[in-house]
Amino acid sequence: MRETFEFLKECGIFYLATDEDGQPRVRPFGAVDIFEDKLYIQTGRVKPVSRQMKENPRVEICCFKGGKWLRLSGRAVLDPRIEAQAHMLEANPGLKNRYAAGDGNTEVFYLAEATARFCSFTEPEKVVRFG
Repeated sequence: MRETFEFLKECGIFYLATDEDGQPRVRPFGAVDIFEDKLYIQTGRVKPVSRQMKENPRVEICCFKGGKWLRLSGRAVLDPRIEAQAHMLEANPGLKNRYAAGDGNTEVFYLAEATARFCSFTEPEKVVRFG
Protein backbone atom coordinates (compact mmCIF):
# COMPACT_ATOMS: atom_id res chain seq x y z
CA MET A 1 0.00 0.00 0.00
CA ARG A 2 2.83 2.39 0.81
CA GLU A 3 4.28 1.98 -2.71
CA THR A 4 0.86 2.75 -4.19
CA PHE A 5 0.51 5.84 -1.99
CA GLU A 6 3.98 7.11 -2.95
CA PHE A 7 3.29 6.63 -6.66
CA LEU A 8 0.00 8.55 -6.40
CA LYS A 9 1.70 11.38 -4.47
CA GLU A 10 4.55 11.60 -6.98
CA CYS A 11 2.09 11.79 -9.89
CA GLY A 12 0.29 14.65 -8.18
CA ILE A 13 -2.87 14.18 -10.23
CA PHE A 14 -4.64 10.87 -10.64
CA TYR A 15 -7.89 10.03 -12.39
CA LEU A 16 -10.79 8.40 -10.55
CA ALA A 17 -13.40 6.46 -12.54
CA THR A 18 -16.87 5.77 -11.20
CA ASP A 19 -20.13 4.51 -12.68
CA GLU A 20 -23.32 6.48 -13.14
CA ASP A 21 -26.14 4.29 -14.45
CA GLY A 22 -23.75 2.37 -16.70
CA GLN A 23 -21.91 5.45 -17.94
CA PRO A 24 -18.25 5.73 -16.85
CA ARG A 25 -17.34 9.04 -15.22
CA VAL A 26 -13.70 10.06 -14.86
CA ARG A 27 -12.28 13.10 -13.10
CA PRO A 28 -8.93 14.34 -11.76
CA PHE A 29 -8.12 14.01 -8.07
CA GLY A 30 -5.00 14.96 -6.15
CA ALA A 31 -5.65 14.31 -2.45
CA VAL A 32 -4.51 11.00 -1.03
CA ASP A 33 -3.63 9.94 2.51
CA ILE A 34 -2.84 6.96 4.67
CA PHE A 35 -4.80 6.84 7.91
CA GLU A 36 -4.96 3.83 10.23
CA ASP A 37 -3.25 1.66 7.59
CA LYS A 38 -5.81 2.46 4.90
CA LEU A 39 -5.45 4.43 1.67
CA TYR A 40 -7.89 7.38 1.57
CA ILE A 41 -9.18 9.84 -1.02
CA GLN A 42 -11.31 12.93 -0.38
CA THR A 43 -14.22 14.70 -2.04
CA GLY A 44 -17.18 16.91 -1.24
CA ARG A 45 -20.55 15.43 -0.31
CA VAL A 46 -22.28 17.83 -2.74
CA LYS A 47 -20.36 16.48 -5.75
CA PRO A 48 -21.81 13.81 -8.06
CA VAL A 49 -18.74 11.63 -7.46
CA SER A 50 -19.75 11.24 -3.81
CA ARG A 51 -23.19 9.96 -4.76
CA GLN A 52 -21.71 7.71 -7.45
CA MET A 53 -19.28 6.05 -5.01
CA LYS A 54 -22.11 5.46 -2.53
CA GLU A 55 -24.41 3.95 -5.17
CA ASN A 56 -21.68 1.80 -6.73
CA PRO A 57 -18.51 1.71 -4.64
CA ARG A 58 -16.41 -0.09 -7.29
CA VAL A 59 -13.88 2.48 -8.50
CA GLU A 60 -10.68 2.60 -10.47
CA ILE A 61 -7.83 5.08 -10.33
CA CYS A 62 -5.18 5.59 -13.00
CA CYS A 63 -2.07 7.78 -13.12
CA PHE A 64 1.11 8.00 -15.22
CA LYS A 65 4.66 9.07 -14.39
CA GLY A 66 8.02 8.56 -16.09
CA GLY A 67 6.96 5.85 -18.50
CA LYS A 68 5.11 3.88 -15.80
CA TRP A 69 1.49 3.86 -14.82
CA LEU A 70 -0.68 2.64 -12.01
CA ARG A 71 -4.15 1.14 -12.28
CA LEU A 72 -5.75 0.86 -8.86
CA SER A 73 -9.13 -0.76 -8.38
CA GLY A 74 -11.13 -1.35 -5.25
CA ARG A 75 -14.23 -0.62 -3.24
CA ALA A 76 -14.65 2.94 -1.92
CA VAL A 77 -15.83 2.90 1.71
CA LEU A 78 -17.08 6.11 3.30
CA ASP A 79 -15.46 6.89 6.66
CA PRO A 80 -17.66 9.50 8.38
CA ARG A 81 -15.28 10.11 11.29
CA ILE A 82 -14.06 13.66 11.79
CA GLU A 83 -10.64 12.25 12.78
CA ALA A 84 -10.23 10.74 9.31
CA GLN A 85 -11.31 14.02 7.66
CA ALA A 86 -8.90 16.04 9.82
CA HIS A 87 -6.01 13.70 9.02
CA MET A 88 -6.70 14.03 5.27
CA LEU A 89 -6.79 17.82 5.49
CA GLU A 90 -3.54 17.95 7.46
CA ALA A 91 -1.87 15.72 4.86
CA ASN A 92 -3.27 17.85 2.01
CA PRO A 93 -3.31 21.44 3.29
CA GLY A 94 -4.29 22.83 -0.11
CA LEU A 95 -7.80 21.54 0.58
CA LYS A 96 -8.25 23.68 3.68
CA ASN A 97 -9.41 26.71 1.70
CA ARG A 98 -12.50 24.72 0.56
CA TYR A 99 -13.03 22.05 3.22
CA ALA A 100 -12.97 21.63 6.99
CA ALA A 101 -13.31 18.53 9.12
CA GLY A 102 -16.89 18.22 10.29
CA ASP A 103 -18.23 20.88 7.90
CA GLY A 104 -20.96 18.56 6.58
CA ASN A 105 -19.42 18.54 3.10
CA THR A 106 -15.98 16.96 3.55
CA GLU A 107 -16.03 13.23 2.88
CA VAL A 108 -13.21 10.73 2.93
CA PHE A 109 -13.31 7.25 1.47
CA TYR A 110 -10.78 4.47 1.92
CA LEU A 111 -10.12 1.72 -0.60
CA ALA A 112 -11.00 -1.81 0.47
CA GLU A 113 -10.28 -4.98 -1.52
CA ALA A 114 -7.74 -2.95 -3.53
CA THR A 115 -5.57 -4.21 -6.37
CA ALA A 116 -2.74 -2.00 -7.60
CA ARG A 117 -1.18 -2.83 -10.97
CA PHE A 118 2.12 -1.13 -11.72
CA CYS A 119 2.70 -1.23 -15.47
CA SER A 120 5.15 -0.09 -18.12
CA PHE A 121 6.01 -0.94 -21.71
CA THR A 122 9.43 -2.30 -20.70
CA GLU A 123 8.92 -4.16 -17.39
CA PRO A 124 6.63 -6.94 -16.25
CA GLU A 125 3.47 -5.91 -14.46
CA LYS A 126 3.68 -5.82 -10.67
CA VAL A 127 0.47 -6.55 -8.74
CA VAL A 128 -0.09 -5.52 -5.11
CA ARG A 129 -3.24 -6.21 -3.09
CA PHE A 130 -4.27 -4.50 0.14
CA GLY A 131 -7.23 -3.37 2.20
